[in-house]
Amino acid sequence: MRALVAFLLTIIVFFMAQGTGNETLFNLFYILAGLLVVSYLWARLSMRGLTAWRDLRTSRAQVGKQVVQRLLVRNESVWPKLWLELTDLSDLPGHWARFVTSIPPRERRRLWARTRCSMRGKYTLGPIVIRTGDPLGLFHFQQRLPDMVDLVVYPATEEIHGFELLPAELPGGIATRQRTHQTTPNVSGVRDYVPGDSYNRIHWRSTARHRRLVVKEFELDPTADVWMILDMERRAQRSEIYKGAPPSVDEDLRSPESTEEYLVTATASLAGYFILQQRRNTGLISWGQHREVLPPEREPRQFYRMMECLAILRAHGDAPLAEVLAADSNRFSRNTSLVILTCSSDPGWVQAGLRDLLYKGINAVVVLVDGLTFGGWQELGGVEAELMVHRVPYYVIRQGDPIGLALSGVVAKIEWQRGALYAGVQSSLY
Repeated sequence: MRALVAFLLTIIVFFMAQGTGNETLFNLFYILAGLLVVSYLWARLSMRGLTAWRDLRTSRAQVGKQVVQRLLVRNESVWPKLWLELTDLSDLPGHWARFVTSIPPRERRRLWARTRCSMRGKYTLGPIVIRTGDPLGLFHFQQRLPDMVDLVVYPATEEIHGFELLPAELPGGIATRQRTHQTTPNVSGVRDYVPGDSYNRIHWRSTARHRRLVVKEFELDPTADVWMILDMERRAQRSEIYKGAPPSVDEDLRSPESTEEYLVTATASLAGYFILQQRRNTGLISWGQHREVLPPEREPRQFYRMMECLAILRAHGDAPLAEVLAADSNRFSRNTSLVILTCSSDPGWVQAGLRDLLYKGINAVVVLVDGLTFGGWQELGGVEAELMVHRVPYYVIRQGDPIGLALSGVVAKIEWQRGALYAGVQSSLY
């Protein structure tokens, strides 16, 4: 706009000088025309020789933590850059990286950008846009550098102490005849030492007898598998930013204060508790925008697989919880413990899906997120009554509750009432 105004002013002065023959107007025209040419050339030269790139410490982050990246700009020409504006475009919520600086010839500038992650998901950092111009600000040019990096934001996790999980029927402690690289109480035999074996697996008596290093081999410890079933039905979700039924997938609205995010945070926290703390075989089933099934494993890598899955999992599923339980019932046996996480206020999933599993001797614990506290209109009374009738322990998480404490028995506790085992809220703690 400034360049257009200066150009129009130059044209007006030119016609006035031609009409009047005034030497001062001619001199003013020459000055304005020269100023336009010099400013344009300056802006063009300021755009040349600029390169920019990013230095991202890690491509993984977590909700509540910062993403730290370093943006570097280098002037490879002999022409100084009096000013330039660097903008890092991204779809990461809350990310706004824009800097204005100057760069002498053959030098570079390092700029730090820190963004606190507020929503889980998969995002893109970049491209980088460089904008510069002449000292008077008449001409501006910009260059878009396709420096793009994918960033995965894991859901938040909270520490859990003593989650009440009913024991499943174990296979009597018999040997499973399945070799494992982990150290377990079940020793299957010995073998010669090979490079890479841990020293704490050396069997010293056999080593002394055979006069060579001998290590122990272990079998898989017979423990109950834990299956976490995460309900991602879209119609059951509630949030503070919309009232009534959730919006369609095309007009997706997200908020940290929603039943979807509370369910995912609870699932991620329980995954860390079962896998990293208790070393339990833990699997995950969820029907969101697509079907996710992670078979049970106890290795730490299983936790990060779940975090990768939960980072991009959305509550876009159309299958109700009763259908999910019925479709995957063949995966569960008596040596399986179920942890069902849902915000559904329909007691039908207990009557139709969970009851059949209970009749097969499968124990379950339910984590309920109360959608009424997120702007919903249906209470969990019907679901709680059915769970109490079937003697299924459950926890209730409401908006604003600390999830880690709610699942640790500090806010929610297990007690007997009317012959049914259930989780109640201790109001005296508030």
